[in-house]
Amino acid sequence: MKKIIHPKRDKGFDTGAYSDAILVDGFLFVSGQASVDFETSKFRLGTIEEETTQTLENIKAIVEAAGGSMDQIVKCTVHLADIKEFDRYNKVYAGYFQETKPARITVQSVLAEGLKVEIDCIARIPQST
Repeated sequence: MKKIIHPKRDKGFDTGAYSDAILVDGFLFVSGQASVDFETSKFRLGTIEEETTQTLENIKAIVEAAGGSMDQIVKCTVHLADIKEFDRYNKVYAGYFQETKPARITVQSVLAEGLKVEIDCIARIPQST
């Protein structure tokens, strides 16, 4: 059985044709997240460090809404608008994963709305019985 996961956010927000995340059989599949303020549903453009921080805070909120933690993320896919910013993004990213680092791919992509980073992930969240 699939369960839709949404973090706390303003009541008027609609993700449209996708869910923030789907939890199924203990696996959490988190849709691509970006630097969005969940309170206002507006993009928060800034430096690569600021956008990476906001994006990972959004992922953290979603994973926690599913009952998990960042340490349970097993795979990330990262899209950067400019791969030349890799080292700066990577420094922020590394600070969010203290234990075993997730498997990851990072690529340069064309991102909407002037965004610098978008991240999706998969987490393994054991279900209590």
